[in-house]
Amino acid sequence: MKIMPVHMEPTKSGWFAALGPRPPANVLSADLDCDHLVIGGGWMGLHCARRLGELDPEARVVLVDAGRIGDGAAGRCAGFAIDLAHNPRNKHFAEDQKGNEEEYHVNVEGIDYLRDAVERLGVDCDWDPSGKYHAAATPRGNDCLKEMSTALTQIGKPHTWLDREEIQARTGSRHYFAAIHTPGTVLMQPAKYLVNMVAALPENVTVYEKTQVTDIDYRPQQHVCRTSGGEIRARKVFLCNAAYLTKSGFYDKTAIPVYTYASMTRQLTPAELAQVGASGPFGVIPAESFGTTMRLTNDNRLFLRNVYSYARGFRSGQSDVDYAKTHHEEAFRRRYPDLASIGYENSWGGLLTMAENGGMVFGQLADRVYGAAFCNGTGVARGTGFGKALAELGLGHSSRSIDILNARTKPNRGYPAWLTEIGVRATTKWRFLRAGKET
Repeated sequence: MKIMPVHMEPTKSGWFAALGPRPPANVLSADLDCDHLVIGGGWMGLHCARRLGELDPEARVVLVDAGRIGDGAAGRCAGFAIDLAHNPRNKHFAEDQKGNEEEYHVNVEGIDYLRDAVERLGVDCDWDPSGKYHAAATPRGNDCLKEMSTALTQIGKPHTWLDREEIQARTGSRHYFAAIHTPGTVLMQPAKYLVNMVAALPENVTVYEKTQVTDIDYRPQQHVCRTSGGEIRARKVFLCNAAYLTKSGFYDKTAIPVYTYASMTRQLTPAELAQVGASGPFGVIPAESFGTTMRLTNDNRLFLRNVYSYARGFRSGQSDVDYAKTHHEEAFRRRYPDLASIGYENSWGGLLTMAENGGMVFGQLADRVYGAAFCNGTGVARGTGFGKALAELGLGHSSRSIDILNARTKPNRGYPAWLTEIGVRATTKWRFLRAGKET
């Protein structure tokens, strides 16, 4: 089976670029045999490989990634490890007690696994368990906050209201006039975590980057995966390659590929930081879901993210990044008008995969083939939980997370791609316009 080539991004993630020069990639250059092959080095794949190495220490575990780990989709996110992806605009959110409890369980297990890497393995990632702010800049945003507060109260989740003075003091921006703080979320530098986690993997795990699987033969005794540098023969295969799982023999034509875009400044000088006036690093999620996500990072950079677009062929080009950057510049001016002239050091896009019915891939896909995909957002905590549970499933273990994920709705085949593209482009444009000054 030929595998669709993985698109290489036109720009580096600002998170990855902030790490400075990286050593050359370890690229596969010979045939090899292994017990477990993990394809994809994002949140799912990296933690699947880690857990396989921990639970099966005598096995040979191989992880391959088509690009550089930390600069793929996983390292292009906003760096929020979220315990519960609050979505009060879903009319069933507050009533779905069982669903919320199950999501919370999987996400917290993922956060705990991340924390274990930080505290026990020494993985440096600017770990910040200070929670997140949902902030409003318009009456519509304020209405969204009220809905969220009602829903959170109904499901018993703690949260704190901030008035205009409090949220402006926290962020240093006069753009916001109300906010809700929710504990439980951890902020991190995502590329820094991913890169340092590679170095902390068990000794029986070998990682090959810039090693793209070009085709797979699923065979009765030993699956064969081919790359340009060599052939990998594996007893078990774990597909953690996001949208590309649908091009690997399973769930064909279910992926709705969407890109979201972000920009990051250089490190602010002490004078510029004083202009911002924030009381320290923070993470803001817009009350209106199509608004702008913002962070002040641990190393004093401003990060802003908005703009969603359909990604035909799972691709985004330089012109798409440039278009999004113009909106990021406007978002910067709205929040910090006296500082916006410094511009951005890096702008980039990242692939987010969804299904028409909101379904997720998890479980055994064929004989000795396992897969996980479609986080539908909140990929840091959820993806980590998925990857850990997938490894445990593949080794015959049981857990509440495995039971929860096995019972999740699977992705359905969506509408024809041309119709989906029209629908996604129209919907995202309308919702972006409706968000107004929340962007």
